[in-house]
Amino acid sequence: MNLADIFEALADKLDEREALVFEDKRLTFAQLDRESNRMAHAIAATGIDTGSHVAMHMRNSVEYIESVIGALKVRMVPVNINYRYTEAELAYLYTNSRSALLIVDEEFAPLVAHVVPDCPDLEAILVVGTPTAELTDACGKAGIAVRALSEALAEVGDERDFAPRSADDRFIIYTGGTTGHPKGVVWRQEDFYYAALSGGNPYGDPHHTIEELTEAAANFPQLTILVTAPLMHGAAMYSLFQMFFIGARQVLMRNFGHVEALELTEREKIQILMIVGDAMGVPLVDELVANPDRYDVSTLFSVASGGAIWSQSSRTKLLELLPNLLIRDSFGASESGADGVVDMDEEGVLRLQASEHTIVVDELLDPIAPGTDQIGYLARRGHVPLEYFGDEAKSRATFPVKDGVRFSVLGDMAKVDADGSIIVLGRGSGCINTGGEKVFPEEVEQALKSHPAILDTLVAGAPDPKFGQSVAAVIQLRDGFGEPSLEDVRAHLKPLLAGYKAPRSLVVVDAIRRSPSGKADYRWAKATVTPAG
Repeated sequence: MNLADIFEALADKLDEREALVFEDKRLTFAQLDRESNRMAHAIAATGIDTGSHVAMHMRNSVEYIESVIGALKVRMVPVNINYRYTEAELAYLYTNSRSALLIVDEEFAPLVAHVVPDCPDLEAILVVGTPTAELTDACGKAGIAVRALSEALAEVGDERDFAPRSADDRFIIYTGGTTGHPKGVVWRQEDFYYAALSGGNPYGDPHHTIEELTEAAANFPQLTILVTAPLMHGAAMYSLFQMFFIGARQVLMRNFGHVEALELTEREKIQILMIVGDAMGVPLVDELVANPDRYDVSTLFSVASGGAIWSQSSRTKLLELLPNLLIRDSFGASESGADGVVDMDEEGVLRLQASEHTIVVDELLDPIAPGTDQIGYLARRGHVPLEYFGDEAKSRATFPVKDGVRFSVLGDMAKVDADGSIIVLGRGSGCINTGGEKVFPEEVEQALKSHPAILDTLVAGAPDPKFGQSVAAVIQLRDGFGEPSLEDVRAHLKPLLAGYKAPRSLVVVDAIRRSPSGKADYRWAKATVTPAG
């Protein structure tokens, strides 16, 4: 199950069905395939070797999607680049990924010009737009070929005349780097297909042949999806391929804006709205609640979130307005793929259905028995990544092998209820030990977001001379609300949390720091709640 092989078969099967809408562009599956062929030939024409890494440093665009598919067609490995990164972070990511080709938006050319002298693996750069004089000069000195992507595309055809591909061809997703340097998660494409793309069928059993998948897509009622998240985020890339593989029509936003998203929902008759947790969900819901008659969202039947937590308080507001809406919350990671759909109860407890692939294990990788109340590690087995690129030590720790079975074991702590469902507690590395009691920040954050004055929050451990650590919260206030007292907040939480879990200190900030995809920056939160000196 090679991703490029699947997409080509889909293009042949679905042909003139509309696949992609972006601003004033509309492409059918056949047109997107032909343009991706052209991109593939342009990538190959740079002279980089088969199997080379291609860095995608772009905002959402048609060119981004064509670059990913085009790279896969010629057996290159696309690498996602966070466009919010600084020069030092970009230099790290370009060199750590050993990218030979960079495809970059013109707006980022000034940054790239400063970075290329420190990137010995870079051989060529294609600019979406016009290469700046500064970038051209820097590339000349570094011996890197640089040209406009449009020029490269004008010199090649759109023939589908590529060499055979393999299920072993690679796909790389770089992590968000919120707990350290970003790491490149290396997947076999077939493993990626089954684990991250749900075997081509997020709503049922996996498809094991390309013929089975294309036939199912042709007969599946076409859905229209609004893609709001940046494609350089793993969850958005999972969703992109999943939806293509069921034959969906995808409407792509270059940058997320909650008002524009609701306007697009009305104009394009969106049926499924894809978001990433509170960073997108809260402003969307608040706008819709404040102006319920401004937007026609009658075609919308589902909001799907993934990649970050969407708080129960925000979901409840939306369901009060649209009670028949289906909320679908996907749980997964760059290192494990799409692990399943989680349900959230009124207290904000996340519950994931166990499967043959997704389990909870102890330190010896043995499954934890249901109903024992033992806390273990959430793990996936079977179709999992091969490694972190270039990091053997971390690869052994995260992707251990036992009895010939490879596991992906992340920092998420969990326990197994008596009915076999998995209760997800939170990231173990962020767990706060306060006087011997263990507190998972995510649980406290869920409760805090139900306070009327709190728009967003992160919770971390602050040094405490008596308890070792105390629970501390960084909060961002809603417009029009004054700062609540600590006593008021603790009183609000009393029915929701055990006393030792309630924050003992609050820090109010203008904005909670998150990645462009909505992921929490717990290093920043920890520093913010830690007294200076």
